[in-house]
Amino acid sequence: MKILIADDHGVVRKGLITILVEAFPFAEIIEARDGAELLQQADADKWDIIITDISMPGRSGMDILKDLKEIAPKVPILVLSVHAAEQYAVRTIKAGASGYLTKESAPDDLVKVVQHIVSGRKYITPEIAEMLAESYNDDKPAHENLSDREFEVMKLISSGKTVSEIADILSLSVNTISTYRSRILDKMQMSTNAELTHYTIKNKLI
Repeated sequence: MKILIADDHGVVRKGLITILVEAFPFAEIIEARDGAELLQQADADKWDIIITDISMPGRSGMDILKDLKEIAPKVPILVLSVHAAEQYAVRTIKAGASGYLTKESAPDDLVKVVQHIVSGRKYITPEIAEMLAESYNDDKPAHENLSDREFEVMKLISSGKTVSEIADILSLSVNTISTYRSRILDKMQMSTNAELTHYTIKNKLI
């Protein structure tokens, strides 16, 4: 088995490798430290599974995921994240991921999830299945109407980042971020950053 692991924290990568080697002693495991290296490695070889964090320095994790599906459309991808399922699970599954697992549960569940995904199935917990179903309902949560980029900007605004800081983080212009902010407030039917922050905290999005 050939496994590609991407995470910007070396300790996390080593921990994952330790777990996987014990379960799959003959597996070949390659590491990537960021999104750019992940895409390069994904394109350079054939993989049985890619395990990647959703939040790494550089480009948006959702953008990286979509690029991965173009580079290696048949390779199953397991998103491993520090974020709770409420934040990214539905978006990553819709973007083509085969599963979403929090780092908190990885020590106990990683091996069985990898086995499940490599066998050709998706790993979707009852909790995520319920969220997926709700995302297609007319009465879905307001934030489900946001694009992936708008959702990312909303989270950054709610975490207290200024427009300039968000522009630097996402490598976009201040005007572009201001436009995203206006769209977000319009779609969420809100008028202030404080309302956004209250909403994201209430819905466990940050």
